[in-house]
Parts: sequence; structure tokens; C-alpha cells
Amino acid sequence: MSKQPILEVSNLKKYFPAGRHQTVHAVDDVSFSLEQGKTLGLVGESGCGKSTCARTVIRMYDVTEGKIVLDGTDITNLSQKEMKPLRKKMQMIFQDPYASLNARMTVRDIIAEPLLAHGIVSGKSQSNDLVYEMLERVGLTREHAGRYAHEFSGGQRQRVGIARALVLQPDVVICDEPISALDVSIQAQVINLLKDYQEEKGTSYLFIAHDLSMVRYVSNDIGVMYLGKLVEIGDAEEVNFHPLHPYTKGLLGSVPVANPRLARQKKKSSIEGDIPSPINPPSGCRFHTRCPHATARCAEELPAMKDVGGGHCVACHLYA
Repeated sequence: MSKQPILEVSNLKKYFPAGRHQTVHAVDDVSFSLEQGKTLGLVGESGCGKSTCARTVIRMYDVTEGKIVLDGTDITNLSQKEMKPLRKKMQMIFQDPYASLNARMTVRDIIAEPLLAHGIVSGKSQSNDLVYEMLERVGLTREHAGRYAHEFSGGQRQRVGIARALVLQPDVVICDEPISALDVSIQAQVINLLKDYQEEKGTSYLFIAHDLSMVRYVSNDIGVMYLGKLVEIGDAEEVNFHPLHPYTKGLLGSVPVANPRLARQKKKSSIEGDIPSPINPPSGCRFHTRCPHATARCAEELPAMKDVGGGHCVACHLYA
């Protein structure tokens, strides 16, 4: 008998009002599950809704429609007061470490704040040991504890943000493009840090990023989003080497290749045109306005998500 996923998201929708009689369809009917100790990578172009999806899942935004279940508890409509004891189970690493760290607090206070807020320790003196331990785990030292965010490099600040998220030992960590603002060498260090922690603690990650090669390296499964919709999801290796949806193929085709000879041999991206407005998304398949395989049916009928085998699912009329 299979274990229950640590996180289940069903038919999630998040809409925002945008003036009179207008609505932004930021996340529209997205479903996925995340198993304990696994990583689900969420990829797509800027504006596709992946970060909004993550912030809705963690209940930074209220849910428009759908259902979110965390470790067997339905958190969809819980108030912020009711959510507080559950927030120990789900934490977030933000994209911009400088903007997400309080400039007036020392690193010690930043990392200790979640411990104090959730009553895990009763005072700063009790939190120091946990703070020092976490600093060392993320590659810093206790000498860094008395410094402020502006005294660190970008990579070091992101390590502080990771320490703050992991100090509560959450079951689920949402990584919202945690490496996009870092140098390549630092990216590898941060990714390896997260993977090592996952292997030791069994933490689950929802990993959001643009870099498909990096997502494949860190993820067990990959979900591809386009204009608020999940268009393909499956095993990371399967999605990367045998993509089905034309949008997924286009994303993979646009990944730069360092070798000029291989780059010339590689198929060019099939994604053309501009992303439609989420205020007035296209009818039918939302990708049909940019798809080289689009037919009249694509403009009229929304494709259902279909399992083509082995848990590899795609929403495309080519596989109906």
C-alpha cells in the first residue's frame, strides 16, 4: 500500500481582480502531489504562474478554488491563526535573499525568530545552540551570527535564508527560484546543500526555477506550467529526454548548449510569438496561439490531462 503524499494540491485556482470586470487567471486548475523525501520541480516562462502557485500552496494567498492537503490536513480555508501551528511543517526559501531578510536584525535573530514564534525555545539563550548548529550546516560559522544582511555576499545571504527555513525542520520546503540570483559556482553549492539536507532529514521540496537542466538535477518529478495551467508532469528524466507537449519541447530547445557544434545540431525552439495576457487567456488550449501543431480543435476545446504511461501526463490534443 502506497504512502499518502505529504502534500496534495487538487484543482487549485488563484485569480486576482484587475480593474472593473477583469480578472487575472494566475493559477488555473493545477493538480499535483508531493511525496515525503522527494522533489517536484516546477518550470515555465516568467509569468506562467509557478511562483503564485507556490505562494498559494503555502497560504500566503487565499485560495480562489481547489484543495490543499498538508500531511492529511486540509489547509485550504484555514484562517491565518489556524495556519500558525501548521507553518512549522511548511516553510519557504525566497528568490531574493536580501529583500526577504530584515535589514535591522542580526543573523542570529533572523534564524532564531521562527523558533521563538512557534514556542520551540523560550528565550534567545536557548536558541543560540540551534542557531549555531544551523549556521554550520549551511556553510557559515557562529562568527557570522552577529552580523547583518548587508555585510554578506548574495550567496551567503541565501544560506541565511535557507537556515531560517530549515531551522524548524519542516516536512515541506518551497524553494521559489532560490538560485536564480546567484553565480553559477554558488548555485551548485546551494543545490548540494539542499540535497544533502534532504537525504539526511527526508524533507520534501517544491522547487521552482527557470533552468531546466538544474531542475532535472534536483527533481524526482517535473511539472511544466504555461499561462496558469499545468501542461505536462512526470518523472524528471522522462520529461527531460522524452518531452511530449510542444511547449515542453520548446523550453528544452531553448536551453543554451556550450558546445557550438552541438548547438548547431540542436533543434531550435519552436516557441514563437508573445505570451498572451492572463487577463484574457486564449480559448481552448492556452498554448495554441504559439503552437506549430495547433488545429481548429485546439482553439475550441481545452485538452484534458492524460496519463500516457508510467505516470507521465500531458494535456495536449496530439495525445488524445
